[in-house]
Amino acid sequence: MNSVVLIGRLARDPELSYTPSNQTAVCKFTIAVDRPRRNGEDAGADFIRITVWGRQAETCDRYLSKGRQVAVSGRIQTGSYKNREGVTVYTTDVVADRVEFLGQGQGGNTSNTNTISLEQQTPDMGGFDDLPDTFQAAEDDIPF
Repeated sequence: MNSVVLIGRLARDPELSYTPSNQTAVCKFTIAVDRPRRNGEDAGADFIRITVWGRQAETCDRYLSKGRQVAVSGRIQTGSYKNREGVTVYTTDVVADRVEFLGQGQGGNTSNTNTISLEQQTPDMGGFDDLPDTFQAAEDDIPF
């Protein structure tokens, strides 16, 4: 099973782009995940690259910024490429299935909130009308 869950802070602002073929949103960012302290030594951190796809990628770009704490769940993906000098570089990234916004940005930045408007959360119900204000159900109309 290839599954990973991380909590960390964004090391820099996210970068949003779109695939040339079908214009799918891709958001990339790096999070710093603290290492546990051992025997009084400095804890340090691991910097892990995250890739998010689709609508969630656009949401991450809109609401995340450097210093913001996030929880990421997804899978590890490895790859490689040849750099300009012809040397093979190996990569390890996390492809996120889910990104949760935690707390506020470092330094108390309150401009980034983890609220999304109700209009964005509620799907279009397509063809359902609101009940009129005068609607009243009789007691025998209720099935329970």
